Amino acid sequence: MMITPVTSKDEIAAVAALAHEIWNQHFTPIIGEAQVSYMLDKFQSAVAITRQIADGAEYYQITCGKHAAGYFCLVPEADAGTLLISKLYVRRADRGRGLGRQALTFVQRRARELGLSKLRLTVNRHNARSIDWYRHVGFKITGTQKKDIGDGFVMDDFLMEKAVS
Repeated sequence: MMITPVTSKDEIAAVAALAHEIWNQHFTPIIGEAQVSYMLDKFQSAVAITRQIADGAEYYQITCGKHAAGYFCLVPEADAGTLLISKLYVRRADRGRGLGRQALTFVQRRARELGLSKLRLTVNRHNARSIDWYRHVGFKITGTQKKDIGDGFVMDDFLMEKAVS
C-alpha cells in the first residue's frame, strides 16, 4: 500500500472518479441516488476538490499495487488543535485489507507533525458499518449535527473524536 498526496490535475480527476465509484456503491442505499449525485457534484467533483486544496485541504490517494484503492482528505484546524478527517473512503473490493487502519496511522502521524492533539470527523448516523469501524479504532461519538447542504438535502451526522496517539 502507498499513500501519495493529490496535487496535479490528473490526480484530482482520478480521486473524483474514485469518489464517484465509492459513493454510488456505498451511500446510495443510505441517503439515496439524488443526494449522492448532488453531494458528488458539490463536494467531490474535480472542481470542488481543486477548490478545497486551494483552501488548505490535503488530499491523499491510497494505492494498492497499481490500482487506486481509496482516498482521504485532511483539514488542519490549528485554533482547535484538531485535524479534521473530512473524507476517508476505500473501494468496496479493497475493504477488509487494513487500508483504513494504515491510512489512520498516516493521519495520526500527520497530526503530530502539525502539532495537533485530536482527530475529528463526521459520519452519517445511518452508516452503521463505518460508525462501528471508527469506534473499533478508538473514536468516540461526541455529538450530532444536522447540516443543510442545499437543494433540500441535509447531512445528518454523528461527530466523532479521538486523541492523537
